[in-house]
Amino acid sequence: MTAPRSSAGAWDSTYHAPVLVDEVVQLLTVAPSPTPTAARTARRVLDCTLGGGGHSAALLEAGAEVYAVDRDPEAVAAARERLRDAEQTGRFHAFVANYADLHQVGELGDLGFDGILLDLGISSHQLDHAGRGFTFREGAPLDMRMGEDAALDAAALLNESDERELMRIFKEYADEPRAARLARVIVRRRGNRSFATSDDLVGAIREALGPRSGAPDFARLFQGVRIAVNDELAGLDRALPELRDRLVVGGTLAVIAYHSGEDRTVKRAMRDWSAACVCPPRQVVCTCRGRALGSMVTRKAVTPGADETARNPRSRSARLRAWRSAE
Repeated sequence: MTAPRSSAGAWDSTYHAPVLVDEVVQLLTVAPSPTPTAARTARRVLDCTLGGGGHSAALLEAGAEVYAVDRDPEAVAAARERLRDAEQTGRFHAFVANYADLHQVGELGDLGFDGILLDLGISSHQLDHAGRGFTFREGAPLDMRMGEDAALDAAALLNESDERELMRIFKEYADEPRAARLARVIVRRRGNRSFATSDDLVGAIREALGPRSGAPDFARLFQGVRIAVNDELAGLDRALPELRDRLVVGGTLAVIAYHSGEDRTVKRAMRDWSAACVCPPRQVVCTCRGRALGSMVTRKAVTPGADETARNPRSRSARLRAWRSAE
């Protein structure tokens, strides 16, 4: 059983509007069967980024038992309230944890999963709640921590990182061609007054990028700082092999990325797992695993359609890729 194809908006809540829900449910709850006349429905799914529980709600409706984690205690509390009935019947299990450190969640033990979802990025609630500090709206605190496991908030990162590190953050995480100039501006400005609110970072961006800079620049550069605060790319690198190894035979991993660096990391990993040989090109004798671990399910990234982006403009940068472990 799958979620209805016309379910646009059906899984939204005041907390968050999940992206590509129908596509995720189709990928994770219906997998090829050993026989051509039947389909195998997923029994157990892991939602690694619970958020407001929209994807989990749809997966539960499709018949799956769902385990879920999120770094944000507020997200877990909201989702548990929303999915209280499923939790009481033992079909939904939620934990406060970083998907990159699943080994720390004792309740998961060595469980294997028929489907795993990783929806990167942040929730609508985190963006809209000014006190969380993800927004560039006036007066918002420079926080940006997704959970209590983040070592520094955004203010500390901007005030304490040296110029070279700031330049790296803006170049690698925000694709900013004027990263060196922006880093210099921040270091000079913080010498007079420490960065504390969104206004401080917006002011530095405007000085470095010029008066024509605007919301798209602010959004991109704030995103870069957020990625650094939460160590998101390193966490993704660390998590992907562990998530792959938690799939049962024929299980599917689906990842939704919103940042080019995230998407490249996911694509590279899935292609590597799908290759029979990963030895260096000039190596004469194969010394690697010598077999593909699975195969790509999506030939290219799946993106939201016009109806979804019109309903939820924040979905427009989403890129969904999926990979299936070998039978």
